[in-house]
Amino acid sequence: MRALLVVNPQATATTPAGRDVLAHALASDVKLDIVETDYRGHAADAAARAVVDGYDMVVAHGGDGTVNEVVNGVLRGGAVPGLPMLGVVPGGSANVFAGALGLPRDPVEATYRLLQAIEHGTSRKVGLGKVASAGAGADHDRWFTFNAGVGWDADVVAGVEAQRAKGREASPLLYVRSALTSYVSQRRQAPSLTVNIPDEPPVEGVRLAFVSNTDPWTYLGGKAIRLNPSTSFDGGLGVFALRALGFPTVMRYVAHLLATDGNPRGGNLLRRDDVGFVRVTSPDPVNLQVDGDLLGECTEVEFTSVPGALTVAV
Repeated sequence: MRALLVVNPQATATTPAGRDVLAHALASDVKLDIVETDYRGHAADAAARAVVDGYDMVVAHGGDGTVNEVVNGVLRGGAVPGLPMLGVVPGGSANVFAGALGLPRDPVEATYRLLQAIEHGTSRKVGLGKVASAGAGADHDRWFTFNAGVGWDADVVAGVEAQRAKGREASPLLYVRSALTSYVSQRRQAPSLTVNIPDEPPVEGVRLAFVSNTDPWTYLGGKAIRLNPSTSFDGGLGVFALRALGFPTVMRYVAHLLATDGNPRGGNLLRRDDVGFVRVTSPDPVNLQVDGDLLGECTEVEFTSVPGALTVAV
């Protein structure tokens, strides 16, 4: 088996020593090549090249952003038969995709699980989400593995990325601070999103729209945040959209999500599970994020569920 190990050396929990241990362990079972990323999109380019060169597996070692890039590189030509299998060894701060797959979030334990999967030939097909957006001067076409969204969550990601560009390390506290800042900004704006789900009337006056490809939606430290608990890699997308962002409304949902295993409900909440397609539009440009990566602004975005798009070693 030929495998390509794609390492993001800038990821939060990735170290040279950990990379060397992982590479040594994998090289004992497969014919291994290694790429260390040094620019945005490098992991996607390396994974796309691995498809052309006939590799059997591409292993992503980094955070969720690295996994997302590798997935988009593997699927650059579409979800077609014969693509390399994906392997994941977490190295970021959240590692949502790995957690949703039931993989260990510790890199050493995850390496052992990956070696076991290679030895025994165990894998599973996973469904993915696909984003197609337009407007605001840029078009985006991107696969996502666990979540995407427009509005508040994308503004939070934008704030965190701005702080990381200044040298700050990503952490739960940094995300909380960015969320508070973005919340104050959101409250000053009129609700502008319209959510369209097939066979339902459009829902106007929406403040934010989160789309899940699996459960959980994300992690806050070690706590799983579960917006659509029945969503999984084997079904369609989950939708969580709020019409109001008043302080009592937001605190009620936040308290519920932190204290329980999810399943939120309420009069201001539009929530759907297992849908195949969602369109969100806005008269003004809004931020869009996928898997915690800011894509930029758009005025229209479509989210599509693609069943069985990728094979993952588990």
